[in-house]
Amino acid sequence: MTFEETLTSRRSIRRYKAEPVSREDIDACLQAAILAPSWKNSQTPRFYVVQSPEIRKQVNQEGLAPFNADNAENAAVLVVITFVRDKSGWGNDGAPANEGGNGWGWFDLGLACENFCLQAANLGLGTLIMGIRDAHALKRILGIPENEIVGPVVSLGHPDIDPVMPTRHSLVDAAKFL
Repeated sequence: MTFEETLTSRRSIRRYKAEPVSREDIDACLQAAILAPSWKNSQTPRFYVVQSPEIRKQVNQEGLAPFNADNAENAAVLVVITFVRDKSGWGNDGAPANEGGNGWGWFDLGLACENFCLQAANLGLGTLIMGIRDAHALKRILGIPENEIVGPVVSLGHPDIDPVMPTRHSLVDAAKFL
């Protein structure tokens, strides 16, 4: 698949086949995420890969909104993405480098998440980025340390639907050339 095809084929998948995803494919998605750029190469995103049916069930019941749990029901894997706080966007003196502060950690997490999802699409897999989740429950269930901020839960699996590409903004609407 070309890069352009990968970009245009990626969709939010809300229904999965009950099929496993190979460790090789999971590792490829994680490796793509790890290759994402970050503030001063801080590399703060962390990935909690949930494959165990028991832990997946607990994450679905306690860590996700009911509609997200339904969407991810047959996904083979759930990945909780976090970032280490107070590093990305912070100076050597321990103070925020600019008004963004930990916003840069979120930015770096987003870059890693996008790489993960694009690699999944490239492999013929589907993902759904779920931002409505219970961070406290996820920290408790997965043993996430206090110095990490919980971002999205990303489901990963074999799509059982082929959603139509939604309308996108045109360059005229999205870009301003000066």
